[in-house]
Amino acid sequence: MSVLVFDWGGTGIKHALWKNEKVEQQGIFPTPSTWDELKNKMMEVKETYKNEKLEGVAISSPGAVNSEKGIIEGISAIPYIHHFPIQKELEAFFDLPVSFENDANAAGIAEVWKGAAKEYKDVLFLVLGTGVGGAVIKDGKVQTGAHLYGGEFGLMYMDEKHSFSAVGTAVKMSDRYCVRHNVPKGTYSGKEVFAFADAGDKIAQEEEEKFYNYVAQGVFSLQFTMDPECIVIGGGVSAKPGLLDEINKRVKVLFDAHEIKDFFPVIKMCEFHNDANLIGAVATFFQQQG
Repeated sequence: MSVLVFDWGGTGIKHALWKNEKVEQQGIFPTPSTWDELKNKMMEVKETYKNEKLEGVAISSPGAVNSEKGIIEGISAIPYIHHFPIQKELEAFFDLPVSFENDANAAGIAEVWKGAAKEYKDVLFLVLGTGVGGAVIKDGKVQTGAHLYGGEFGLMYMDEKHSFSAVGTAVKMSDRYCVRHNVPKGTYSGKEVFAFADAGDKIAQEEEEKFYNYVAQGVFSLQFTMDPECIVIGGGVSAKPGLLDEINKRVKVLFDAHEIKDFFPVIKMCEFHNDANLIGAVATFFQQQG
């Protein structure tokens, strides 16, 4: 038995087959401009697996996924997927069971199911992308909260003016660097700013230091919000060599400042990176199918 899995993004729709306990035959197509176009493109992908015995369809999606109602609430970069019985419509369209999970939640579930946090049940998953997102996982299951905002760590305030999303990512670090050099934002990437810092660029080093400190402050605050067994960091920057050491060093400074000596957080980098949403969507499918 296999599961057809999709990861809906604002610019591209990833797809794969879950078979033999892994994602296989991965592909991607540009995100269509209408709902009917998206359904038809997904059906085209399904038709390529005629010889597979499909158990169902698992989808990682942006937005506030309401599993009880089978709808996607909120807003996202794919405006046409919201506020109608999307799960029921797709189940009829595919003639198969369909599951949905929010993309950040899916990535967190993947790490708990088979990745960096597989030894733990109570985990916070922190995604550092363009902004900051994440997931709260308790007893191995996502906790969406009363208003489906569980895991929206980017809305935490780091000071009187700035949220975590506004300051605590490599993208925002590069934006600050560009502003200080009077060039348009986006002229330099986060990866380039890290390289400039390594080469001795003082402004790059200052902005890199701010980035590490913001992430450490966020991790410190999150640890004392839920007191998880483990915090996993995902997003593109998680692949940066030495990132974990820099975060741990600064978190320790915060622990020492508050004289907390009875434990230290378990912080890990994610394992699955670009495959996390696909794998987590499959895990949600199996959870929902029992």
